[in-house]
Amino acid sequence: MRYNQVKDLIEWATGFHARMAQQYSEAADKADNERLEMAFNYLASRELKMKTGLEGLSHDGADHSEVLELWFDDSSDFPQPPELDRLAEQTIAGSIEDAMRTATSAHQRLQALYEHRAARAKIEPEEAFFDALAQGHNAEIRHIMASIEELQGV
Repeated sequence: MRYNQVKDLIEWATGFHARMAQQYSEAADKADNERLEMAFNYLASRELKMKTGLEGLSHDGADHSEVLELWFDDSSDFPQPPELDRLAEQTIAGSIEDAMRTATSAHQRLQALYEHRAARAKIEPEEAFFDALAQGHNAEIRHIMASIEELQGV
């Protein structure tokens, strides 16, 4: 669909985080060692935290309706979701390094998506909204990398 509301994108991203959490949980159940299981469980919990954060945008006391109700025209639907949808549908397994690569790739793509929306924003609150989401994913990447590296050192 060419025309979307910001809330459509946020709903899609919420669903993406839920699907990734499910993938990580399933991978944890199939992990062949305790560290890998711990890494996948950690990543699942981080995805659920991101999902909950997005769900809270309409209930956090701040009025984001001005931005969430905005319409935007994007002839390519969205720049990243098809790639991210494929990522959420693939079977996640392997090593801790593979898990970290998958997680950082997903967050980098989401960050790029939000930066793209911020760059195309029509009003300042929309730009600030997407900039904040992009910065959140940048921080999440750093947090995940530090935590997984710490887990590897255990």
